[in-house]
Amino acid sequence: MTNSWWEIKISCDPTLEELLFWRLDEFGCQGMVTEQKEELRLIRGYLPQVRAHPLDLAALSLWIEQDAVTMGVEEPKTSWHLIDEQDWASSWKKYWHPQEIGDRLLVCPAWLSPPNDTERVVLRLDPGVAFGTGVHPTTQLCLESVEMRYSMGKKGGIIADIGCGSGILSIAALLFGAEKAYAVDTDPLAVRATRSNRQLNRVKSEQLLVEQGSVKRLASMYPKGFDGIICNILAEVILDLIPEFSAIALPHTWGILSGILMEKAQPIADSLEKHGWKVGTLWRRKEWCCLNIRRQELDDD
Repeated sequence: MTNSWWEIKISCDPTLEELLFWRLDEFGCQGMVTEQKEELRLIRGYLPQVRAHPLDLAALSLWIEQDAVTMGVEEPKTSWHLIDEQDWASSWKKYWHPQEIGDRLLVCPAWLSPPNDTERVVLRLDPGVAFGTGVHPTTQLCLESVEMRYSMGKKGGIIADIGCGSGILSIAALLFGAEKAYAVDTDPLAVRATRSNRQLNRVKSEQLLVEQGSVKRLASMYPKGFDGIICNILAEVILDLIPEFSAIALPHTWGILSGILMEKAQPIADSLEKHGWKVGTLWRRKEWCCLNIRRQELDDD
């Protein structure tokens, strides 16, 4: 017997995109995709029918409207309908195609063959239900920052990936030249997706270690401290984590932080300075930004 799934469609202002991904994840969606529609974003979330009553979906719609009011943007248009399991498993994939990011990277969906004539570093990806396909500006900013870190033949370094999602950032760092990466996520499905993508890209398990958890788990996985920290999650979560960064850092540690709306950049920069970090550069794409940071001790060298 074929199971049915709710397909939830949200047409919204781009400012809401990251927040709505979080909202759908909290609601229990087991797959999400975003598509640009002129000046708006069309976000689709997928949820087993047995997990939600229509009244639950109506409540979700109200929460989303409240999110828009809080952010001061136009209210999204939310709708939902039932689709068969076979349809949900393939429907979101047709909206995602190979994508060039930065100067050197090509992110290619696992179900498509990479082009034979590309000179780019190919990263094959099946995100499953985890966040991180390279489509979202925050992920692109992170990937470009990682590429910059490993430009001009630079290699090596032990990397920490906090909130690894699909594993795209860890894998990209390794493909660009990092020595080793330790990745954590509080979501067990993200841990599973990262391990699957590790295998898909023929990365050795001892080169990319993945476990469920957060900063404290990283500290126990590798107590010596990391050369680089990558973190692409919501600004509110980053603010909570900043005081913990020192426990996994060395005097020369650098960091790449994204998932940050421009209006949240200053509070994060202030917290970083308070806890011994300095913002080196701020890269912006649309309403999102990425902070490239370093330990303040470097300024005394």
